[in-house]
Order: sequence, then structure tokens, then C-alpha cells
Amino acid sequence: MLSHETDILRKLRLIEGLKAELVLSVGKLFQAVADNSEKAISTGLASVVIACYILGKRLGFDFSALDNAITDQLSDGSKEGREAEKWFGDYSELGRYFRSKR
Repeated sequence: MLSHETDILRKLRLIEGLKAELVLSVGKLFQAVADNSEKAISTGLASVVIACYILGKRLGFDFSALDNAITDQLSDGSKEGREAEKWFGDYSELGRYFRSKR
């Protein structure tokens, strides 16, 4: 029983750590944008995406389920008429990118 409780606490601690990592990554990304550092911005964006996928996995979602949720939201975003879609077609373009990777 003690081992089971320890395992649960370890998993909870990991989830809390991943949440903190996500917040820190977003902060670093914002700083990189403020500094106008292309490499740091790219690294920051990648860190946020990775943290989201790993956090999702620890919360019980496999990577393909997250991909499906992203694809669904991209489809909704292109239909909702968001500015990024209306002006530049970003949601549609990213949706095509995700579908082409499958």
C-alpha cells in the first residue's frame, strides 16, 4: 500500500513540475519575443509545445489524441472567423500541415 501511495505522490509531483515548466517556458518565450531573438523565440515555442504534449501524456492522453484535438480546434478556428484565419489563413494552413503529417 505504501508503495502505491508513493507512486501516486510521485506522479502528482511530476504533473505539478510539468505545469511549472510550462509557465516558465511561456515566460521565457515572452522574454525572447521582447528581446526579438529569433533563436530564443523558436526554442521557447518548441519548449511550450513539448511541455504541453508531455503534460497531456501524464494526464492520460496519448500524443495522437492531442493531435486529433488540435486538428479539431484548427477546423473550428478556421470556421469561427478569427483574425489570423481571416487575414492570413493561418488556421487552415496549420490544419493542412497536421493532416499532411498523418
